[in-house]
Amino acid sequence: MNIKIINKSTHKLPHYETDASAGMDLRAYLAEAVTLAPLGRAIIKTGLFIELPVGIEAQVRPRSGLAAKKGITVLNAPGTIDADYRGEVGVILVNLSNESYTIENGERIAQLVIAHHERAEWEEVGELSETDRGAGGFGSTGIH
Repeated sequence: MNIKIINKSTHKLPHYETDASAGMDLRAYLAEAVTLAPLGRAIIKTGLFIELPVGIEAQVRPRSGLAAKKGITVLNAPGTIDADYRGEVGVILVNLSNESYTIENGERIAQLVIAHHERAEWEEVGELSETDRGAGGFGSTGIH
């Protein structure tokens, strides 16, 4: 699938690191570094603008290494970029660690996953079919 992209950053386009990768790394495009205090958050721009086909979304997800090692994650994970959005791709980062963290220009801050999605139409009914699980939720199937 081809997706139109404008790259106003000085960084190479996002790309898959391996043949089996689901996501492409997004890089910060900053005039100057941004420091996130503990529990601080900021929208970090990428310099990228994309045009997705209808029926496709781009999901902005955390990078596991940045989250595990530094406590930096995507606040609204996964963030969704809709097919009709034409603004700059931004990433809402939050610092969940006890130490300040500085984001540098060009740093890999998140990953982008391109996915198909469905549109649903509601069918209002008076009752739903029965299942073994029923209304059980939030851990009702047990922890193994």
